[in-house]
Amino acid sequence: MAIHKEGKKPLIRIFISMLLINVITFYFFPDTLFSVIILVLSLILFALSMNFYKKPNREYKGDLHGLVNAPTDGRVVAIEKVFEKDFFNEERIQISIFMTFFNAHSNWIPVTGKITHVSHISGNFYAAYLPKSSTENEHSNILIKTPEHGTILSKQIAGAVARRIVTYVKENEDVHIGSPLGFIKLGSRMDIFLPLNSEILVNIGEEVRANVTFLARLTKVE
Repeated sequence: MAIHKEGKKPLIRIFISMLLINVITFYFFPDTLFSVIILVLSLILFALSMNFYKKPNREYKGDLHGLVNAPTDGRVVAIEKVFEKDFFNEERIQISIFMTFFNAHSNWIPVTGKITHVSHISGNFYAAYLPKSSTENEHSNILIKTPEHGTILSKQIAGAVARRIVTYVKENEDVHIGSPLGFIKLGSRMDIFLPLNSEILVNIGEEVRANVTFLARLTKVE
């Protein structure tokens, strides 16, 4: 299992902390059930941390124009028509994917195109599954203009515990579907805003996987 570059230092710190705790525990409480319980809990915590920081080895071949990639692993918590006032000033279909601690938190490019806007907005840290987190939580906006299917908006949204959003892409950069977009630390979500005439390929409650699941099929702009 490959480890994401954002996780190498945190995992080293977690390993050293767990090692010190267990050395001290076994020194003062040798051959006790308490020491065994601490060891088991440490192993479980480290395994969960490795899963959180893993980098899935999944790649699309080609540009797959017209298809929208799931930009992260997680569960679809919203598919709804909303009025997007910050960039499009029109109604859009919003698809929201919620990531739990058990999901890999790598983020990926949803469509092939060109980055036309990147911005980071400070805000609150409500639970990421709540609808208001899309507009009120700290988040990053990424606008991607496709060659033939219009422009979509992707949001990286911090959650109640997450305090760091990492975005790798820059304005005027050409990007390809399934390429690395960034990383969000701890529980969080990603939103995608699509044209109303998009064909939605997922359902609310569905578990999706980045670079495996297609969220939608876009219609060509005349």
